[in-house]
Amino acid sequence: MAEPKTKPTDADVTGFLDAVPDARRRAEGHAIRALMERVTGEKPVMWGPTMVGFGSMPYTNTTGTNDWFILGFSPRKGALTIYGVYDDYGPADPLFDELGPHTVGRSCLYLKRLDAVDAEVLERLVRQCWERWN
Repeated sequence: MAEPKTKPTDADVTGFLDAVPDARRRAEGHAIRALMERVTGEKPVMWGPTMVGFGSMPYTNTTGTNDWFILGFSPRKGALTIYGVYDDYGPADPLFDELGPHTVGRSCLYLKRLDAVDAEVLERLVRQCWERWN
């Protein structure tokens, strides 16, 4: 069976976020980290070279059962990508209608600008995800 490429590492989360080239995206990374730390009470962990995750749970796919983070994000060039809050296997959560400008796909929430969405709604989505798996 193939070993998953995305797994927890000992890499420094702060160092990763501080190295994000775009100043706005760097600030958004630090802001979403603070939000997720506050909601989860967990410390962030780097998963692979570009994703920051909180918590872990068993996840089964075609490669077998492996650990995966419950909540996570990556401050990517094109969008701040948030993992875990969007479930593309069921009906869309009505909170997404209140969130503000975003796109979704493959269990990801994409935000072009963190300051363009409703911070309280985003926090509710993060909290719902965390509570669903804990």
